[in-house]
Amino acid sequence: MRKAFLLCSAVILSVSLFAQQKKADDVIKFKEMSYDFGKIKQNVPVTHDFMFTNISDAPVVIESATPSCGCTTPVKPEGAIAKGKDNKITAGFNAAAPGPFNKSITIKVAGIDVPLQLKITGEVVKADAVTSKK
Repeated sequence: MRKAFLLCSAVILSVSLFAQQKKADDVIKFKEMSYDFGKIKQNVPVTHDFMFTNISDAPVVIESATPSCGCTTPVKPEGAIAKGKDNKITAGFNAAAPGPFNKSITIKVAGIDVPLQLKITGEVVKADAVTSKK
């Protein structure tokens, strides 16, 4: 009986601790969480700015922006972002191999347990396969 009580108590404690974890999207709000580059030329770098707002009551710091691969290069803001202020994370991408891509950037906010992910997608085509728009 005592073992059952201890086990039940441990489960309840674990569930309540998990439920209290703050997520990154509790303090910063992105205008978009994903971006589709469409067709891009092989070996030609592209970038996209993921705009966000600090929706918390205090300054926030973006601790890290970690890409899922070496062909993705995120640039995060340095220093604290004041409450109510806007900022951006720039996602750079440069692919050597043609074909579709689906990459992510994991955003970690200082003091927040659960990070969030930004996504970039598109298709890399050989440079001569893309026609310019006029």
